[in-house]
Amino acid sequence: MIETLISFVLATATLAISPGPDNIFVLVQSIANGKKYGLATVVGLMTGCIVHTTLVAFGVSEVLKRNESLFFIIKLFGAIYLLYLAYQVYRSDAKIAFSTKNVQQKTTFQLFKTGFWMNVLNPKVTIFFLAFFPQFLFSDSISNVVQFYILGGLFILTSFIIFSSIALLAGNIASYTQKHKNAGVFFKWLQIIVFIGIAGLIIY
Repeated sequence: MIETLISFVLATATLAISPGPDNIFVLVQSIANGKKYGLATVVGLMTGCIVHTTLVAFGVSEVLKRNESLFFIIKLFGAIYLLYLAYQVYRSDAKIAFSTKNVQQKTTFQLFKTGFWMNVLNPKVTIFFLAFFPQFLFSDSISNVVQFYILGGLFILTSFIIFSSIALLAGNIASYTQKHKNAGVFFKWLQIIVFIGIAGLIIY
């Protein structure tokens, strides 16, 4: 049980720290407007994750009640989707690109709402949760809904810590990535390894 949760947290941390649309948006807002604006964006993004956790928790748990074979199909879909994500990362440019030009000044509440709706209205987040979470169910005695919420809470907490660190250290991070051109390559392959690794565990 503990080993499964630790593996989940490590996988979540790796994916959260790897450059992507969400954490780059946080980085840009922090550089352009200030740290508290980046943090407001983070809170919005993480609040949106609660919605996706709820959808997956009740949806997948209902499937488990009705048909375990169908749950296996969901897990297989998860493996295929994670391999697809690995392929998408492989094809992407390793360069970490961000620009603060033409960034509009918004209030912290506006950025909270922007982060929230960016997350909630992105169907890829639900699909990712659907592919990712079921592989880490950790108990036969705890209800699946509760387990999904525990995983969702760990996902949100881990991502919040990392995204908040990005907001607070935005200037240093931007400077580092500009000086170290290979940082993008490292994070690119780190994501690929994590996606393939989790997919492999599912298939195995």
